[in-house]
Amino acid sequence: MKIKELIEQVDETIANLKIAIIANQNRAFESPQTSYEFIQRALELQEDLDDLMKAREMLSKLDPESDAEEHFSREEIEEFLKLLELLRSSNPHAF
Repeated sequence: MKIKELIEQVDETIANLKIAIIANQNRAFESPQTSYEFIQRALELQEDLDDLMKAREMLSKLDPESDAEEHFSREEIEEFLKLLELLRSSNPHAF
């Protein structure tokens, strides 16, 4: 896998998280009984987003045409891809 492909997947996940954060922030105003849960979820998602932004920044410093295996172990790449897939597929903004 090339670094640029990895960055594309990170970008897609970042976009999904941004949508989820906004959706949770908006839902916080729906009801006083559920506002805490939505605010808490938005904060958790923001932490995940911050971590992904740091990872993207680090990846962007690498040559986009180089293989990710040159910089990371196969296990690290697989683990990171699983995390990205989990964050993308969970649809945290769809209730």
